[in-house]
This record gives sequence, C-alpha cells and structure tokens, in this order.
Amino acid sequence: MIIDFSDKYNMLPKGGIVLCAVSGGKDSMCLLEKLRELAPVYGFELCCAHFDHRLRGEESDRDRVFVENYCRERVIPCYVGSADVSAYANDNGLGIEEAARKLRYAFLEKTADEIGALRIATAHTADDNAETLILNLMRGSGLKGLCGIPPVRGKIIRPLLQTTGEEILSYLEEKSIPHVEDSSNGKDEYTRNRLRHRVVPELRTLNSGFDDNLIRCLELLRGDEEYLSSLAQDFVHKHYTDGSLPILEFSVLPKPISARVLQLIVPCGLSEKHIDAVRSLASGEEKHAYADIPGLRVARDYERLVFGAQELGAIEKRELKPDTVTVLPEAGLEITCEFIKNCKEIHNSFNIFFFKNDSIYGKMFVKSRSEGEKVRLVGRNCTKTLKKLFSEAKLNGEGKTLIPVIYDEEGVIAVCGFGIAERCKPENGDDIIKITLKDINKK
Repeated sequence: MIIDFSDKYNMLPKGGIVLCAVSGGKDSMCLLEKLRELAPVYGFELCCAHFDHRLRGEESDRDRVFVENYCRERVIPCYVGSADVSAYANDNGLGIEEAARKLRYAFLEKTADEIGALRIATAHTADDNAETLILNLMRGSGLKGLCGIPPVRGKIIRPLLQTTGEEILSYLEEKSIPHVEDSSNGKDEYTRNRLRHRVVPELRTLNSGFDDNLIRCLELLRGDEEYLSSLAQDFVHKHYTDGSLPILEFSVLPKPISARVLQLIVPCGLSEKHIDAVRSLASGEEKHAYADIPGLRVARDYERLVFGAQELGAIEKRELKPDTVTVLPEAGLEITCEFIKNCKEIHNSFNIFFFKNDSIYGKMFVKSRSEGEKVRLVGRNCTKTLKKLFSEAKLNGEGKTLIPVIYDEEGVIAVCGFGIAERCKPENGDDIIKITLKDINKK
C-alpha cells in the first residue's frame, strides 16, 4: 500500500526512530499498523504520539485511553500531550482548526526532538489531499497550493498520501484492527467536513476514476512545482549576496520564477500584491525607491534590490535664527546662522551659504527634502526638482534623505552640497545671512 510511495520520497529511515501521530481514528490506526509491519524491514524503532485537544470532553479521554492501551499491549512507546485548543484560539485570534493544528504540530516536533526521532509520520490520505486541493482552489491558490499536502516537509512524512479511505477501511477490516470514531467528523460545521460529505462524493459519482485521476494530477502538478522551485533556488544561490539581488538579472525572470525567488528570500508569506510591488520596483525607472512587504522593507539602490533595508531617518524641521547654532544629530551636522551687515566678502561654497537678507521671506528653517520640491540654483541656468538633482548626483537612499535643505516661507533657498537659490544671490556690500554647516565629528 505505501512501500513504493515511501521509497520514492525516502520517507522511512534505515534505523533510528519514527514517531507516528495517532488520534485513534481509522486513518492513524492504519498508519500505525503499516509502520509496525515495516519497522523490522527497514530497521527503525516505532513510537506513538497522541495529542488531546480537549475539545470533546469524555470522548477525548476515551480516545487517549484507547491509544495508550493499544500501544501498551503491543509494546509501542506512547507519548501523550494535551492543550486547551479553544482557549488558545481565543487568545490568539485563530480559528479552532488552525489553533488545533499549531498546537498539535508543536507537540509532535517537541516530542520528536526529545526522543531523537528522525521522522514524524502523520496519517494524511488521498482523501485529505483531494479536500485540500479543492479548498486551495476555492481560495485562488497558485501552483504550490494546488499541489495539495506535501509528502515530506522537514521531519514530517505522510506515507498514506496516495491511499484512499476505501483502501484504509478494507485494510482495517482485513487485519481486524480497531479504531475510534471522532463524532465531530460527522458534523458539517467545518468547511472540510462539508467537502468530505457532499462535494467529493458527488465528484466520484461524476467520474468513477476520480481518486486515481486526482493522485496522478497531484503528481504532475508537484513535478512542475519542484522544477520551477529548483530554478528559483539556483537563481538565489547564484545571485543573492549580502542581502541583495541584481536588478538586471531579476527583472528579466518570468513571474513564476521571480515570485518563487522572493518567497525563498522573504521569511513571511507573500501575496500576489506584494510580489507585484517588488517586481514593479525592479522594473521601474526610479533608481531609489522602496516597497514595504510583510516582515521587511525592500529598497532599490541603483541596480540592486536590498532586502531588509532599514526605514530611513529624516532631518526634522528646525527653525534657523541669526546668532544661533542648530544641531542636526540625524545628519551629524551643526548649522551656524549669522547676520552680517554690509558684508564686503562673499564666498559661497557647498557648505557655506551667503543669502541676501532682503531676499528672505519670513522665517528660515532646515529639514529633509519633500517630494516635488524645485530650486533654481546659482550657475545652473535651469530649475530642477531636488529629486532630479539628487538622482544626477547618484545619491543613495540615505544620502538623499539626510541632506539638509534650507527654506524660507517661499520655498527652497539652498541645498547642502549643491548651492543656493538664484533668487537669494547677494552682492558685495549687501546685508547678508550666513549659514555654515560643520561636521560634528570633526570639531
């Protein structure tokens, strides 16, 4: 029933311990007995794990006692865990099914680690896989979701994944293997149960070969997924260095590959919207831009996509007054502001600015640039946006954000490292305001 499938995916170790998850239901009892048959063939030791979800009162106690007694009679080590699934679901804002799954797998992983198990076997069947495929189809999943339940995930193996419920019942009857029934499986409160009781039986009436066809379909889909994933893995291995990717190579990837590249790099699950945002970042004309996705920020820095980029700081708005010193800790600078009457010597530079006093409208202040701002600098003979100015200077994201920009109430009057606005240009003998920027660390 399971040998060829298990061997194909190298599920059963030659020696070591296999921990079998057993609820006491028909599927898990079938798995336990099949593994008990195969243990001497492969040379592994079989152990059992039972998890009580505390959802069905006395029935849950009955299941636990059944599994414990069954294992004791057959000298199979049995490990039991339990948790209040309802309370956990409420505390964490989860549905009962998701909460139960999280707690159950946490128990299985912990138990496997404690006893040194090489594998954790769960009793997912072909019927479970059919239901999962249909659920994922309803949710609009991509190819990976339509592959259903993976045969192997880390230590977890699913030897019954190509075995139907009908085959399992036949095996239990042939071997006279007892099992217990979970009364909640007969209720249609959960979507999966409704699929099991109504949709899948109807599909079987429409096509008598439904089960075999589905198994074949899932194998084909899984093969396609494994191939596409291998291409993505190769790309990441060759090109992902220092937390970044080259944009030229990434942007020409077909979406099925680039999406998988991003899913390999980003620790959290990505929606199609997030994937498209990063792809647009790579293919756009902006040399410095970013996209926030779950868990991190992706920033474009010229021809690299940087993953996990920090949110850039900015210079807070501060007023500049004559005869004062203003510190800009964000940029590591300080600004000295002076009023000089009838100034005889004017020497504007990239960090010393002389403004004609009468050209200043209202108050002066300093901050980081804002989107869309423009300036006509002395000697440039044209008006440019600060964005264009910084882009031509090939400044990176942090360089742009932490450049002090000086304003009056009419707009930009100077940009540190670039010069002053043409409208503020003084002549010798004018009353002027002098701004001097110094590096704090060089004082």
